[in-house]
Amino acid sequence: MARRRHGLIGLVALLFVAAAWAGDGLLDALTKLGGKPAAAEQEFLPPDQAFVFSYDRAPNGGLQLDWDIAPGYYLYRDKIKFEPLSTGLELGTPELPPSESKDDPEFGIVQIYHGHQRARLPVTAPAGPEPVSVRVVYQGCAEKGICYPPIKKVVKLAASVLAPDANAAEVAPPAPPVAAPAPTPAAPPERSETDDLAAKLDHLPLAGVIALFFGFGLLLAMTPCVFPMVPILSGLIVGQKQPVTPARSVVLTLVYVVAMASTYAVVGLVAGLFGHNLQAAFQHPAVLVTFSVVFVLLALSMFGFYQLQLPPSWQTKLDGLSRRREGGNFAGVAIMGALSAIIVGPCVAPPLAGALLYLGRQGSPLVGGLALFVLGLGMGAPLLAVGFSAGHLLPRAGIWMETVKQTFGVVFLGVAISFLSRLLPGPATLSLWALLLIGSAIYLGALEPLQDAASGWQRFWKGIGLALLCYGVILIVGAAAGAEDPFAPLKPLTAAARERGPAEMPFAPVKGNDGLAAALATAQQNGRPVLLDFYADWCVSCKELERDTFSHPEVQAALRHAVLLRADVTDSDAADTALLKRFELQGPPAVLFFDPSGRERRGQRLEGYKGPQEFAARVRAAFGT
Repeated sequence: MARRRHGLIGLVALLFVAAAWAGDGLLDALTKLGGKPAAAEQEFLPPDQAFVFSYDRAPNGGLQLDWDIAPGYYLYRDKIKFEPLSTGLELGTPELPPSESKDDPEFGIVQIYHGHQRARLPVTAPAGPEPVSVRVVYQGCAEKGICYPPIKKVVKLAASVLAPDANAAEVAPPAPPVAAPAPTPAAPPERSETDDLAAKLDHLPLAGVIALFFGFGLLLAMTPCVFPMVPILSGLIVGQKQPVTPARSVVLTLVYVVAMASTYAVVGLVAGLFGHNLQAAFQHPAVLVTFSVVFVLLALSMFGFYQLQLPPSWQTKLDGLSRRREGGNFAGVAIMGALSAIIVGPCVAPPLAGALLYLGRQGSPLVGGLALFVLGLGMGAPLLAVGFSAGHLLPRAGIWMETVKQTFGVVFLGVAISFLSRLLPGPATLSLWALLLIGSAIYLGALEPLQDAASGWQRFWKGIGLALLCYGVILIVGAAAGAEDPFAPLKPLTAAARERGPAEMPFAPVKGNDGLAAALATAQQNGRPVLLDFYADWCVSCKELERDTFSHPEVQAALRHAVLLRADVTDSDAADTALLKRFELQGPPAVLFFDPSGRERRGQRLEGYKGPQEFAARVRAAFGT
């Protein structure tokens, strides 16, 4: 009986861990919308469309610089540079806006920008009628695909325009910002599966955003986050001395739910007011650790180590207040609704964090408040059933409630691990997943003998427990060997054999169109196909391609008869720019294939990172091998 009671825990643990591994952790799963690319290849915007640049005179003197960054793209803060081009021109310290932190797999924690950004550059220009020039350099990447070469723009303004205007309030407003030349905007790039909630919502009308947030609230209502509200609301309804009518019960419930939703609306207003500052705050290690600790505490409570509740004195006072007011005082019910939102706040923190990131980027208090208000209404929708029943539809206690609590205890521990995975090294995270699996297996009785009279369900859950135990042990072995991928925990143990296989790819460097033409001519004389790889030191996906794809034996075998060329565009000089422009590429990584006659197999070209199997298949299709 006990084994059956706890059986659900094993299944949920198994499904939960698999779901968390498949994505970026449960936090991302809760804060993302699903979606798949409409095509295998992504279309990337030209740099002037991905990062629309404009400039004007700042009200207090100097240059005002604006970037409108397309959804799915970002700028590096440390790549924004300024260089005076005019004699006697002096540049002050740039006043850059607050940035966000991004955990870059190659470069560690970097500072980036999304959305609209504005900076100010103090400028001291010599007197005279001649205009002065400043070179502005910036660089960014697509969230999933390519990194652009550094973009260089020359800003020209009259020296007198750059001086502070003492009578700015009395003069006519300045002319519209001067936009850097850019082609007509094209359609936005296709979305990838890892686009976050904010990118998904950017182009939705207000009505669509409101409908989605209400749906998010309904999803949250299916979690244990709403469970504590049921007895609170029920106590308010049934705590009256005289019978309550269904109509009054509904009104009390509406007051309770609206008060709870209004509390979330206040949070949304703050998100709209403070904007991007919230994005950096939610990615701070202290916040992630705090969330992890909260969910560990919630998990231990679910396992029965202790009970999370208000202090007895508070409970007594609130209970007395509700009974003295006969449970029907609207102000008292509203206060309890607001308090309930605060009490369950830590439970809804992960999806709420994703919502606040989007609302902060919008910068609209109205949208922020309205969106979280309807989210609260969605969370409170099931509570209306309690109100309509005048308190009769209450969950009855039983063994099933304990099973549900313990199941969510496992889930909460997984949530904590998913938070910590953003901070800990891969092997450490792998060890935590192993401990969760092994603990769940032991709890399922994987190490206990089965009785002869054991039921089929008991034997089934015993098998699940043994599977979890075995895989947990494998994860520990992989973590000790330095593995980071839960789906390939033993990969480091086979790496030595792989290293004894094919050597590193012998790429020959080419520079510019002339260098490529000479290399293609030589290959044509020898009747050999050509692979051209566009690479840069600052390109994260290039390094992943080098590490995971080009080193794979299947890829090396497919390329054994090809001439391998590499165009290193790290410097982004004139030759590099001309070569990229020739092939209409926005930046690395990109891999082009040429047949023995020197003609590009354009339909087979690759942009962005591709795994070994997909890459090898593309090579075979391009070269007909």
